Amino acid sequence: MFDAIVVTRDAEGRTHAGLRRLSLDDLPDGEVTVAVDYTTVNYKDGLCLGPGAGLVRKYPHVPGIDFAGRVETSADPRYRAGDPVVLTGWRVGEAHWGGYAQKARVKADWLVPLPEGLTLRQTMAIGTAGFTAMLAVMALEDHGLRPGHGPVLVTGAAGGVGSIAVALLARLGHEVAAASGRPETEAYLRDLGAARIVPRAELAEATKRPLEAEIWAGCVDAVAGPVLARAMKQLKYRAAAAAVGNAGGADVPMSIIPFLLRGVSLLGIDSVLQPYDRRVATWARLARDLDLDKLEAMIRPATLAEVPDLGRAILAGAIRGRVVVSIGD
Repeated sequence: MFDAIVVTRDAEGRTHAGLRRLSLDDLPDGEVTVAVDYTTVNYKDGLCLGPGAGLVRKYPHVPGIDFAGRVETSADPRYRAGDPVVLTGWRVGEAHWGGYAQKARVKADWLVPLPEGLTLRQTMAIGTAGFTAMLAVMALEDHGLRPGHGPVLVTGAAGGVGSIAVALLARLGHEVAAASGRPETEAYLRDLGAARIVPRAELAEATKRPLEAEIWAGCVDAVAGPVLARAMKQLKYRAAAAAVGNAGGADVPMSIIPFLLRGVSLLGIDSVLQPYDRRVATWARLARDLDLDKLEAMIRPATLAEVPDLGRAILAGAIRGRVVVSIGD
């Protein structure tokens, strides 16, 4: 028997998340059973712990969209008992039971070996949020972004994706402008490497002009909505924004004019279905380019029993940085 956070839904459609005991027979099908050591809390986790938002297919359900641990049993020759492994994406924690449990069973194709240079704990301090941030930075680099081109804007900068994006970009030599709606996070963001703090209200303010002064050499956007629309008007000629989330709303009231007159690009970043080789390369970049001391400064430790409350907190925008949930036995 082992502990897990299980979400149930009652006859009135209300969901309830709490700690329960499960057995190995309760786990879904998969080639690899993992003893989970660490997991984390992402925005999607908050949704799956609560109303589901269409992400959860059936109940009862174990959320947790990423985890790190050691293989217990494997029917796939790529993994043996004791191997340290990491999982992000593949709709684990949404359509498939996830990492908010001491045991998880998944397809072997969904796992990657522990990246060289990182501990299991560090991979969950990074988690899906940091993995997504690295994908966004790599996409901007592929588009031509280089240090010295000008300031790079990060929206939702105090959140999980934003925090790691700020630290990565600063470590790579970029001038980082961190946009946040929480003034109390300014010292935290400057410690991560932000050279400039932009109040979110400045970007959320609607303007009728289809173009504004060219400011940003690139943008990592976790907010969408009016904030992304405003940032697109301020991108430099042929610059790009990498869209990683929609904390500010899924609708973007955006004109086509910046695309036509400045040749800007909007790059969509998906972390769920990335192929194996791209995953390994992205984790290698994180191990190389992320300042692990900065990563440590982002961490808020937690226990499995705290996860339901943390899910509500992240939906309310009350989580700063990265939560690392220690599970173990």
